[in-house]
Amino acid sequence: MNPSWWSRVVFSAWVRPILLIGLLLVLWELAILVFRIPPYLVPTPIAVVRQLVEEWPKLLRESMFTTYATLGGFGLAIAFGIPMALLIAYSRTVESFVYPLLVFSQSVPKVAIAPLFVVWFGFGIIPKIIAAFLLAFFPIVVATVVGFKSVERDMLDLARSMKATRMQVFRRISLPQALPSIFGGLKVSVTLAVVGAVVGEFVGSNSGIGYVLQIANGNFDLPLMFAALTVLSFIGVLLFAGVDLVERMMIPWHVSQRSEFHATA
Repeated sequence: MNPSWWSRVVFSAWVRPILLIGLLLVLWELAILVFRIPPYLVPTPIAVVRQLVEEWPKLLRESMFTTYATLGGFGLAIAFGIPMALLIAYSRTVESFVYPLLVFSQSVPKVAIAPLFVVWFGFGIIPKIIAAFLLAFFPIVVATVVGFKSVERDMLDLARSMKATRMQVFRRISLPQALPSIFGGLKVSVTLAVVGAVVGEFVGSNSGIGYVLQIANGNFDLPLMFAALTVLSFIGVLLFAGVDLVERMMIPWHVSQRSEFHATA
C-alpha cells in the first residue's frame, strides 16, 4: 500500500475529527478508571453508547422536533436579518437608530424572556421557533453589515466611473465580496439556532431534545442526558455542514482560496 495514500486518508479533513473524538473517548474512560469517578456523577462512554442504541428511536423522533424549530428560526433570521443588514449598511440614519437597539436586545437573556413566548403563543412549536430566531438573528446582521462595509472603495468608484447602475454594482461587486462574510455569520447563526430551539423546549414543551434533557435531569439519568447531548451536537454539526455545502456551491472561488491558504500555512 502506498504510504502517501495512507497518510492522506488518515489525516484528511473528515478523518481527523473522528480520530480526535476517539482519543477523547479513551481519555474519558481512563479518567473515570484512574480517578474512580462514580457513575452517578459522570457515566462511562460505554453506558452512553448503550443508551444511544437503546433509546435511538425515541431520540431520533424527538430530534426531528428540535430540527424543525431550528430550521424555522434560522429561516426567519435569514429572511429578516439580511434585509435589515442591508438597510444598516447603506443608511447611516438607520444604523444610528437600529444598530444600538439590536445590541441592547442581545444583552437580554433569552432564557429570561422565553417563558413569555409560552404565555403568548402556547406550548406549540412557535415559542421554540421564536427563541431560535432571536439567537440566530444578530450574528447574521453583524456579519452581513461587516461584509458590505468591507467592499473595496476603489472597485465601487471604478464601477461608477464606467456608468454602472446601483443594481449592477450591487450584483457584480458588493454582493460577491460580501458573501464570504455573510456565510461566516450563517455558520455561527445556525449553531446558535439549535441552542435557541432547546431553550424554547426547556421553558415549555412536551417534545424535542430539550424535553428529553429535562426528563433525564429530573430522573438523574446521566447516560440518557449525555446521549441526548450527543444527538444535539450531531444536529448542530449536520446543519453547519449544510451551510458549508451551500457556501461551496455559491462561492467556490472563496473556498478554493481558503483551501490554498490552509495548504500553504
